[in-house]
Amino acid sequence: MDGTGNETGDFRLGWEEWAALPGLGLPALKAKVDTGAKTSALHAFDIEPFGPADRPRVRFAVHPIPGREDLTIPCSADIVDRREVTSSNGETELRYVIRCDIAMGTRTWPIEVTLTDRGSMAYRMLLGRQAFGDNVVISPGESFCQPRLSYDVYHSTAVREVAPARTLRIAVLSREEHNFSTRRIVAEGEKRGHVVEVIDTSRCYMAINALAPEVHYDGQRLPRYDAVIPRIGASFTSYGTAVIRQFETIGTYCVNGSDGITASRDKLYAHQILARHRIGMPTTAFAASPKDNDSLIELVGGAPLIVKLLESTQGKGVVLAETKKAAQSVISAFRGLKASFLVQHFVKEAAGEDIRCLVIGGKVVAAMRRVAEPGEFRSNLHQGGRAEAVRITKAERETSVRAARAFRLNMAGVDLLRSDDGPKVLEVNSSPGFEGIEKASSKNVAALLFDEIEKRVRPAPARRRTRSGG
Repeated sequence: MDGTGNETGDFRLGWEEWAALPGLGLPALKAKVDTGAKTSALHAFDIEPFGPADRPRVRFAVHPIPGREDLTIPCSADIVDRREVTSSNGETELRYVIRCDIAMGTRTWPIEVTLTDRGSMAYRMLLGRQAFGDNVVISPGESFCQPRLSYDVYHSTAVREVAPARTLRIAVLSREEHNFSTRRIVAEGEKRGHVVEVIDTSRCYMAINALAPEVHYDGQRLPRYDAVIPRIGASFTSYGTAVIRQFETIGTYCVNGSDGITASRDKLYAHQILARHRIGMPTTAFAASPKDNDSLIELVGGAPLIVKLLESTQGKGVVLAETKKAAQSVISAFRGLKASFLVQHFVKEAAGEDIRCLVIGGKVVAAMRRVAEPGEFRSNLHQGGRAEAVRITKAERETSVRAARAFRLNMAGVDLLRSDDGPKVLEVNSSPGFEGIEKASSKNVAALLFDEIEKRVRPAPARRRTRSGG
Protein backbone atom coordinates (compact mmCIF):
# COMPACT_ATOMS: atom_id res chain seq x y z
CA MET A 1 0.00 0.00 0.00
CA ASP A 2 1.27 3.52 -0.78
CA GLY A 3 -1.10 5.55 1.41
CA THR A 4 -3.43 6.42 -1.47
CA GLY A 5 -5.85 3.56 -0.95
CA ASN A 6 -4.57 1.11 -3.59
CA GLU A 7 -1.74 -1.33 -4.11
CA THR A 8 -0.57 -0.24 -7.61
CA GLY A 9 1.04 3.04 -6.60
CA ASP A 10 -1.62 4.97 -8.52
CA PHE A 11 -2.96 8.15 -7.01
CA ARG A 12 -6.77 8.02 -7.09
CA LEU A 13 -8.96 11.11 -7.33
CA GLY A 14 -12.73 11.27 -7.27
CA TRP A 15 -14.82 13.86 -9.06
CA GLU A 16 -14.51 16.15 -6.02
CA GLU A 17 -11.59 16.44 -3.63
CA TRP A 18 -10.16 18.60 -0.89
CA ALA A 19 -6.97 20.46 -1.84
CA ALA A 20 -4.58 23.02 -0.39
CA LEU A 21 -2.57 25.71 -2.15
CA PRO A 22 0.01 26.41 0.56
CA GLY A 23 2.02 28.90 -1.47
CA LEU A 24 -1.06 31.12 -1.71
CA GLY A 25 -2.11 30.77 1.92
CA LEU A 26 -5.14 28.60 1.09
CA PRO A 27 -4.99 25.58 3.44
CA ALA A 28 -8.37 24.11 2.45
CA LEU A 29 -10.41 24.28 -0.77
CA LYS A 30 -12.99 22.03 -2.36
CA ALA A 31 -11.99 21.29 -5.96
CA LYS A 32 -14.01 19.80 -8.79
CA VAL A 33 -11.94 17.32 -10.80
CA ASP A 34 -12.93 17.73 -14.48
CA THR A 35 -11.23 15.60 -17.11
CA GLY A 36 -13.21 17.43 -19.77
CA ALA A 37 -11.41 20.66 -18.98
CA LYS A 38 -7.82 21.16 -20.08
CA THR A 39 -6.98 24.11 -17.84
CA SER A 40 -7.28 24.42 -14.07
CA ALA A 41 -8.97 27.49 -12.64
CA LEU A 42 -9.03 29.22 -9.25
CA HIS A 43 -11.70 31.56 -7.99
CA ALA A 44 -10.25 35.08 -7.75
CA PHE A 45 -11.49 38.65 -7.73
CA ASP A 46 -9.92 42.13 -7.58
CA ILE A 47 -7.35 40.76 -10.03
CA GLU A 48 -4.68 43.40 -10.76
CA PRO A 49 -1.24 43.06 -12.35
CA PHE A 50 1.65 44.98 -10.80
CA GLY A 51 5.42 45.12 -10.65
CA PRO A 52 8.14 45.67 -13.26
CA ALA A 53 7.72 44.50 -16.86
CA ASP A 54 10.60 42.03 -16.58
CA ARG A 55 8.95 40.29 -13.62
CA PRO A 56 5.21 40.92 -13.71
CA ARG A 57 3.08 39.84 -10.77
CA VAL A 58 -0.62 39.66 -10.10
CA ARG A 59 -2.47 40.52 -6.92
CA PHE A 60 -5.87 38.98 -6.26
CA ALA A 61 -8.21 37.92 -3.48
CA VAL A 62 -10.04 34.66 -2.81
CA HIS A 63 -13.23 33.79 -0.94
CA PRO A 64 -12.27 30.17 -0.10
CA ILE A 65 -15.59 29.23 1.50
CA PRO A 66 -18.65 29.38 -0.79
CA GLY A 67 -21.22 31.81 0.56
CA ARG A 68 -18.76 33.48 2.97
CA GLU A 69 -17.79 36.77 1.35
CA ASP A 70 -16.77 38.10 4.77
CA LEU A 71 -13.66 35.89 4.60
CA THR A 72 -11.05 37.14 2.15
CA ILE A 73 -7.57 35.74 1.61
CA PRO A 74 -5.26 38.17 -0.23
CA CYS A 75 -2.79 36.51 -2.60
CA SER A 76 -0.04 37.45 -5.03
CA ALA A 77 2.01 35.44 -7.50
CA ASP A 78 4.30 35.72 -10.51
CA ILE A 79 2.52 35.82 -13.86
CA VAL A 80 3.66 33.00 -16.14
CA ASP A 81 1.28 33.69 -19.03
CA ARG A 82 -1.94 35.31 -20.14
CA ARG A 83 -4.10 33.21 -22.37
CA GLU A 84 -7.61 32.86 -23.72
CA VAL A 85 -9.66 30.17 -22.01
CA THR A 86 -13.05 28.93 -23.23
CA SER A 87 -15.35 27.88 -20.39
CA SER A 88 -17.93 25.08 -20.48
CA ASN A 89 -20.66 27.56 -21.48
CA GLY A 90 -18.68 28.58 -24.58
CA GLU A 91 -17.52 32.00 -23.36
CA THR A 92 -13.90 32.97 -24.01
CA GLU A 93 -11.99 34.95 -21.40
CA LEU A 94 -8.43 36.30 -21.30
CA ARG A 95 -7.00 35.10 -17.99
CA TYR A 96 -3.77 35.49 -16.03
CA VAL A 97 -1.92 32.23 -15.48
CA ILE A 98 0.12 31.53 -12.36
CA ARG A 99 2.10 28.53 -11.13
CA CYS A 100 1.64 27.17 -7.62
CA ASP A 101 1.94 23.94 -5.64
CA ILE A 102 -1.17 21.90 -4.93
CA ALA A 103 -1.31 19.48 -2.00
CA MET A 104 -3.76 16.58 -1.92
CA GLY A 105 -3.38 13.68 0.47
CA THR A 106 0.28 12.71 0.69
CA ARG A 107 1.29 14.40 -2.56
CA THR A 108 2.36 17.94 -3.46
CA TRP A 109 3.15 18.96 -7.03
CA PRO A 110 3.30 22.15 -9.16
CA ILE A 111 0.44 23.10 -11.45
CA GLU A 112 -0.58 26.01 -13.64
CA VAL A 113 -3.81 27.75 -12.68
CA THR A 114 -5.83 30.45 -14.41
CA LEU A 115 -7.52 33.16 -12.36
CA THR A 116 -11.22 33.85 -12.87
CA ASP A 117 -14.26 34.84 -10.84
CA ARG A 118 -15.99 31.61 -9.81
CA GLY A 119 -18.10 33.32 -7.16
CA SER A 120 -21.28 31.75 -8.47
CA MET A 121 -19.75 28.26 -8.58
CA ALA A 122 -20.09 25.64 -5.84
CA TYR A 123 -16.37 24.82 -6.12
CA ARG A 124 -13.71 27.47 -5.68
CA MET A 125 -11.31 25.44 -7.82
CA LEU A 126 -11.56 23.40 -10.97
CA LEU A 127 -8.80 20.85 -11.61
CA GLY A 128 -8.29 20.26 -15.34
CA ARG A 129 -6.44 17.36 -16.95
CA GLN A 130 -3.22 19.36 -17.41
CA ALA A 131 -2.80 19.24 -13.63
CA PHE A 132 -2.82 15.44 -13.44
CA GLY A 133 0.62 13.96 -13.03
CA ASP A 134 1.81 10.41 -13.59
CA ASN A 135 0.00 7.50 -11.98
CA VAL A 136 -3.17 9.51 -11.39
CA VAL A 137 -6.37 7.55 -11.71
CA ILE A 138 -9.68 9.43 -11.91
CA SER A 139 -12.70 7.64 -10.49
CA PRO A 140 -15.65 9.72 -11.72
CA GLY A 141 -18.13 7.73 -9.63
CA GLU A 142 -16.30 8.43 -6.36
CA SER A 143 -15.67 11.52 -4.30
CA PHE A 144 -13.11 12.46 -1.67
CA CYS A 145 -10.74 9.56 -2.31
CA GLN A 146 -8.03 11.62 -0.57
CA PRO A 147 -8.21 12.73 3.09
CA ARG A 148 -10.75 15.39 3.85
CA LEU A 149 -9.71 18.83 5.03
CA SER A 150 -11.83 21.36 6.88
CA TYR A 151 -12.80 25.00 6.54
CA ASP A 152 -12.29 25.27 10.31
CA VAL A 153 -8.71 26.41 9.69
CA TYR A 154 -10.10 29.74 8.44
CA HIS A 155 -11.83 30.30 11.79
CA SER A 156 -8.66 29.98 13.87
CA THR A 157 -5.37 31.82 14.19
CA ALA A 158 -3.88 29.05 12.06
CA VAL A 159 -5.00 30.99 8.98
CA ARG A 160 -2.45 33.66 9.94
CA GLU A 161 0.23 31.10 10.74
CA VAL A 162 -0.02 29.29 7.40
CA ALA A 163 -0.06 32.51 5.37
CA PRO A 164 3.12 32.53 3.27
CA ALA A 165 5.48 35.44 2.79
CA ARG A 166 4.09 37.05 -0.33
CA THR A 167 4.91 39.96 -2.58
CA LEU A 168 3.09 43.06 -1.36
CA ARG A 169 2.06 46.13 -3.31
CA ILE A 170 2.77 49.14 -1.11
CA ALA A 171 2.25 52.87 -1.63
CA VAL A 172 4.35 55.53 0.06
CA LEU A 173 2.45 58.82 0.21
CA SER A 174 5.16 61.44 -0.08
CA ARG A 175 5.78 64.68 -1.97
CA GLU A 176 9.52 64.13 -1.61
CA GLU A 177 10.49 61.07 -3.62
CA HIS A 178 14.21 61.67 -3.03
CA ASN A 179 13.91 62.24 0.72
CA PHE A 180 16.23 59.91 2.71
CA SER A 181 13.41 58.19 4.59
CA THR A 182 11.35 57.65 1.44
CA ARG A 183 14.34 56.20 -0.40
CA ARG A 184 15.12 53.88 2.53
CA ILE A 185 11.54 52.59 2.58
CA VAL A 186 11.58 51.91 -1.17
CA ALA A 187 15.01 50.23 -1.06
CA GLU A 188 14.16 47.99 1.90
CA GLY A 189 10.78 47.01 0.44
CA GLU A 190 12.29 46.08 -2.92
CA LYS A 191 15.06 44.16 -1.15
CA ARG A 192 12.32 41.99 0.37
CA GLY A 193 10.72 41.44 -3.03
CA HIS A 194 7.83 43.86 -2.56
CA VAL A 195 6.70 46.43 -5.09
CA VAL A 196 6.85 49.90 -3.50
CA GLU A 197 5.40 52.89 -5.36
CA VAL A 198 5.92 56.51 -4.31
CA ILE A 199 2.71 58.50 -4.78
CA ASP A 200 2.83 62.31 -4.72
CA THR A 201 0.01 63.12 -2.30
CA SER A 202 -0.70 66.49 -3.93
CA ARG A 203 -1.50 64.78 -7.24
CA CYS A 204 -4.09 62.42 -5.74
CA TYR A 205 -7.78 63.16 -6.10
CA MET A 206 -10.80 61.30 -4.87
CA ALA A 207 -14.11 59.95 -6.08
CA ILE A 208 -16.31 59.96 -3.00
CA ASN A 209 -19.43 57.80 -3.15
CA ALA A 210 -21.05 55.06 -1.13
CA LEU A 211 -20.68 52.16 -3.55
CA ALA A 212 -17.18 52.55 -4.96
CA PRO A 213 -14.96 55.13 -3.26
CA GLU A 214 -11.72 55.52 -5.21
CA VAL A 215 -8.41 57.36 -5.22
CA HIS A 216 -7.20 58.66 -8.57
CA TYR A 217 -3.73 59.74 -9.61
CA ASP A 218 -2.59 61.35 -12.84
CA GLY A 219 -5.83 60.52 -14.63
CA GLN A 220 -6.14 56.90 -13.51
CA ARG A 221 -7.71 55.05 -10.61
CA LEU A 222 -5.10 53.86 -8.16
CA PRO A 223 -5.05 50.08 -7.68
CA ARG A 224 -5.68 48.28 -4.43
CA TYR A 225 -2.62 48.35 -2.19
CA ASP A 226 -1.78 45.91 0.56
CA ALA A 227 -0.55 48.81 2.69
CA VAL A 228 -0.05 52.56 2.60
CA ILE A 229 2.84 54.28 4.37
CA PRO A 230 1.98 57.96 4.92
CA ARG A 231 4.87 60.45 4.83
CA ILE A 232 2.72 63.56 5.03
CA GLY A 233 4.54 66.90 5.42
CA ALA A 234 3.33 69.33 8.08
CA SER A 235 2.39 71.94 5.48
CA PHE A 236 0.15 69.41 3.68
CA THR A 237 -1.58 67.81 6.65
CA SER A 238 -5.19 68.69 5.79
CA TYR A 239 -5.25 67.36 2.23
CA GLY A 240 -2.84 64.53 3.01
CA THR A 241 -5.04 63.16 5.79
CA ALA A 242 -8.08 63.44 3.49
CA VAL A 243 -6.31 61.14 1.03
CA ILE A 244 -5.47 58.72 3.85
CA ARG A 245 -9.12 58.73 4.96
CA GLN A 246 -10.08 57.69 1.45
CA PHE A 247 -7.69 54.73 1.59
CA GLU A 248 -9.14 53.85 5.00
CA THR A 249 -12.65 53.96 3.50
CA ILE A 250 -11.57 51.50 0.82
CA GLY A 251 -10.23 49.19 3.53
CA THR A 252 -6.49 49.54 2.88
CA TYR A 253 -4.17 49.06 5.85
CA CYS A 254 -2.53 52.42 6.61
CA VAL A 255 0.53 52.34 8.86
CA ASN A 256 -0.68 55.56 10.50
CA GLY A 257 -4.32 56.56 10.40
CA SER A 258 -5.68 59.96 9.47
CA ASP A 259 -6.98 60.71 12.98
CA GLY A 260 -3.63 60.06 14.61
CA ILE A 261 -1.73 62.20 12.11
CA THR A 262 -4.22 65.07 12.47
CA ALA A 263 -4.06 64.97 16.28
CA SER A 264 -0.27 64.82 16.40
CA ARG A 265 0.05 67.88 14.13
CA ASP A 266 -2.25 70.05 16.28
CA LYS A 267 0.06 70.89 19.18
CA LEU A 268 -2.72 72.15 21.45
CA TYR A 269 -4.90 69.09 20.83
CA ALA A 270 -1.84 66.83 21.13
CA HIS A 271 -1.07 68.15 24.62
CA GLN A 272 -4.71 67.69 25.60
CA ILE A 273 -4.53 64.05 24.45
CA LEU A 274 -1.36 63.53 26.50
CA ALA A 275 -3.06 65.09 29.53
CA ARG A 276 -6.16 62.93 29.07
CA HIS A 277 -3.98 59.79 29.14
CA ARG A 278 -1.99 61.13 32.11
CA ILE A 279 1.28 61.06 30.20
CA GLY A 280 4.02 63.27 31.65
CA MET A 281 4.79 66.48 29.75
CA PRO A 282 6.10 69.96 30.57
CA THR A 283 3.41 72.16 32.16
CA THR A 284 1.68 73.89 29.24
CA ALA A 285 -0.67 76.88 29.02
CA PHE A 286 -2.73 78.43 26.21
CA ALA A 287 -4.96 81.49 25.99
CA ALA A 288 -6.58 83.58 23.28
CA SER A 289 -6.78 86.93 25.08
CA PRO A 290 -3.77 89.31 25.51
CA LYS A 291 -5.14 90.17 28.96
CA ASP A 292 -4.00 86.76 30.15
CA ASN A 293 -0.27 87.13 29.33
CA ASP A 294 0.95 87.41 32.93
CA SER A 295 -1.32 84.57 34.04
CA LEU A 296 0.05 82.35 31.29
CA ILE A 297 3.60 82.99 32.49
CA GLU A 298 2.65 82.20 36.10
CA LEU A 299 0.82 78.97 35.11
CA VAL A 300 4.03 77.41 33.76
CA GLY A 301 6.14 78.47 36.74
CA GLY A 302 7.50 81.77 35.44
CA ALA A 303 10.63 82.44 33.40
CA PRO A 304 12.62 80.93 31.87
CA LEU A 305 9.93 79.41 29.68
CA ILE A 306 9.32 78.22 26.13
CA VAL A 307 6.98 79.95 23.69
CA LYS A 308 6.03 77.60 20.85
CA LEU A 309 3.98 78.26 17.72
CA LEU A 310 1.24 75.69 17.23
CA GLU A 311 2.36 75.23 13.63
CA SER A 312 6.06 74.84 14.44
CA THR A 313 8.12 71.92 13.07
CA GLN A 314 11.77 70.88 13.23
CA GLY A 315 12.40 73.37 16.03
CA LYS A 316 11.28 76.40 14.03
CA GLY A 317 8.93 78.83 15.81
CA VAL A 318 10.21 77.76 19.25
CA VAL A 319 11.65 80.53 21.46
CA LEU A 320 13.32 80.42 24.88
CA ALA A 321 12.41 83.46 27.01
CA GLU A 322 14.89 83.64 29.89
CA THR A 323 13.19 86.48 31.82
CA LYS A 324 9.62 87.53 32.46
CA LYS A 325 10.17 90.71 30.44
CA ALA A 326 11.51 88.72 27.51
CA ALA A 327 8.55 86.35 27.76
CA GLN A 328 6.10 89.26 27.68
CA SER A 329 7.85 90.67 24.61
CA VAL A 330 7.80 87.37 22.71
CA ILE A 331 4.16 86.69 23.59
CA SER A 332 3.15 90.21 22.52
CA ALA A 333 5.05 89.80 19.25
CA PHE A 334 3.33 86.48 18.46
CA ARG A 335 -0.05 87.99 19.31
CA GLY A 336 0.72 90.92 17.01
CA LEU A 337 1.26 88.43 14.20
CA LYS A 338 -2.10 86.81 15.08
CA ALA A 339 -0.19 83.55 15.60
CA SER A 340 -1.44 80.74 17.84
CA PHE A 341 1.10 79.57 20.39
CA LEU A 342 1.68 77.64 23.60
CA VAL A 343 3.62 78.67 26.67
CA GLN A 344 5.54 75.81 28.26
CA HIS A 345 7.65 75.19 31.35
CA PHE A 346 11.39 75.10 30.57
CA VAL A 347 13.00 71.91 31.85
CA LYS A 348 16.46 73.22 32.84
CA GLU A 349 17.86 69.86 33.88
CA ALA A 350 17.44 68.53 30.30
CA ALA A 351 20.45 70.75 29.48
CA GLY A 352 19.77 71.05 25.77
CA GLU A 353 19.23 67.31 25.26
CA ASP A 354 16.22 65.23 24.39
CA ILE A 355 15.52 61.58 23.59
CA ARG A 356 13.84 60.40 20.38
CA CYS A 357 12.23 56.99 20.79
CA LEU A 358 10.95 55.33 17.64
CA VAL A 359 7.85 53.22 18.30
CA ILE A 360 6.71 50.67 15.70
CA GLY A 361 3.87 48.24 16.37
CA GLY A 362 3.65 49.16 20.04
CA LYS A 363 7.36 48.64 20.77
CA VAL A 364 10.34 50.99 21.03
CA VAL A 365 12.58 49.65 18.26
CA ALA A 366 15.29 52.34 18.32
CA ALA A 367 16.30 55.39 20.32
CA MET A 368 18.80 58.24 20.13
CA ARG A 369 19.87 61.21 22.21
CA ARG A 370 19.87 64.58 20.44
CA VAL A 371 22.30 67.13 21.80
CA ALA A 372 22.02 70.84 20.99
CA GLU A 373 24.92 72.95 19.76
CA PRO A 374 26.69 75.05 22.44
CA GLY A 375 24.51 78.03 23.35
CA GLU A 376 21.41 76.48 21.69
CA PHE A 377 18.51 74.95 23.66
CA ARG A 378 16.88 73.21 20.68
CA SER A 379 18.33 69.77 20.02
CA ASN A 380 16.56 69.16 16.69
CA LEU A 381 18.92 67.79 14.04
CA HIS A 382 17.56 70.43 11.64
CA GLN A 383 18.80 73.08 14.09
CA GLY A 384 22.35 71.75 14.14
CA GLY A 385 21.94 69.21 16.94
CA ARG A 386 23.87 65.95 16.86
CA ALA A 387 22.54 62.45 17.40
CA GLU A 388 24.18 59.71 19.42
CA ALA A 389 23.34 56.29 20.80
CA VAL A 390 21.51 56.16 24.12
CA ARG A 391 20.24 53.54 26.56
CA ILE A 392 16.71 54.42 27.65
CA THR A 393 15.10 53.60 30.97
CA LYS A 394 12.06 51.39 31.52
CA ALA A 395 10.01 54.51 32.34
CA GLU A 396 11.07 56.18 29.09
CA ARG A 397 10.22 53.07 27.12
CA GLU A 398 6.79 52.74 28.72
CA THR A 399 6.03 56.45 28.30
CA SER A 400 6.91 56.33 24.60
CA VAL A 401 4.69 53.30 23.97
CA ARG A 402 1.79 54.88 25.88
CA ALA A 403 2.17 58.14 23.92
CA ALA A 404 2.12 56.38 20.53
CA ARG A 405 -0.89 54.34 21.66
CA ALA A 406 -2.72 57.47 22.82
CA PHE A 407 -2.56 58.80 19.24
CA ARG A 408 -3.26 55.34 17.76
CA LEU A 409 -0.07 55.55 15.71
CA ASN A 410 1.60 52.33 14.57
CA MET A 411 4.79 54.27 13.85
CA ALA A 412 5.77 57.35 15.85
CA GLY A 413 8.79 59.31 16.92
CA VAL A 414 8.25 60.25 20.58
CA ASP A 415 10.44 63.09 21.84
CA LEU A 416 11.17 63.06 25.58
CA LEU A 417 12.96 65.30 28.04
CA ARG A 418 14.70 63.81 31.07
CA SER A 419 13.44 65.78 34.06
CA ASP A 420 13.96 65.35 37.79
CA ASP A 421 10.49 63.81 38.14
CA GLY A 422 10.57 61.43 35.17
CA PRO A 423 10.30 61.59 31.37
CA LYS A 424 8.30 64.44 29.83
CA VAL A 425 6.85 64.08 26.33
CA LEU A 426 7.59 67.07 24.12
CA GLU A 427 6.03 65.84 20.90
CA VAL A 428 4.68 62.79 19.10
CA ASN A 429 5.78 62.80 15.45
CA SER A 430 3.67 60.81 13.00
CA SER A 431 6.24 61.00 10.16
CA PRO A 432 9.57 60.44 11.93
CA GLY A 433 12.74 60.60 9.87
CA PHE A 434 14.98 57.52 9.58
CA GLU A 435 18.39 58.99 8.81
CA GLY A 436 19.49 60.25 12.23
CA ILE A 437 18.07 57.37 14.25
CA GLU A 438 19.40 54.65 11.93
CA LYS A 439 22.91 56.10 12.11
CA ALA A 440 22.83 56.72 15.86
CA SER A 441 21.25 53.38 16.87
CA SER A 442 22.75 51.19 14.09
CA LYS A 443 19.24 49.71 13.71
CA ASN A 444 17.63 48.95 10.34
CA VAL A 445 14.47 50.89 11.08
CA ALA A 446 13.05 50.43 7.57
CA ALA A 447 13.30 46.63 7.95
CA LEU A 448 11.51 46.78 11.30
CA LEU A 449 8.72 48.79 9.65
CA PHE A 450 8.28 46.10 6.98
CA ASP A 451 8.25 43.40 9.66
CA GLU A 452 5.22 45.14 11.14
CA ILE A 453 3.49 45.64 7.77
CA GLU A 454 4.00 42.00 6.77
CA LYS A 455 2.50 40.90 10.08
CA ARG A 456 -0.48 43.26 9.81
CA VAL A 457 -1.56 42.27 6.29
CA ARG A 458 -1.86 38.58 7.14
CA PRO A 459 -5.49 37.39 6.96
CA ALA A 460 -7.59 37.52 10.10
CA PRO A 461 -9.66 34.51 11.24
CA ALA A 462 -13.28 34.60 10.12
CA ARG A 463 -16.05 34.57 12.68
CA ARG A 464 -18.04 31.41 12.97
CA ARG A 465 -21.66 31.77 12.04
CA THR A 466 -24.08 30.68 14.73
CA ARG A 467 -27.41 29.11 13.96
CA SER A 468 -30.35 30.85 15.56
CA GLY A 469 -32.93 28.62 17.19
CA GLY A 470 -36.39 28.29 15.66
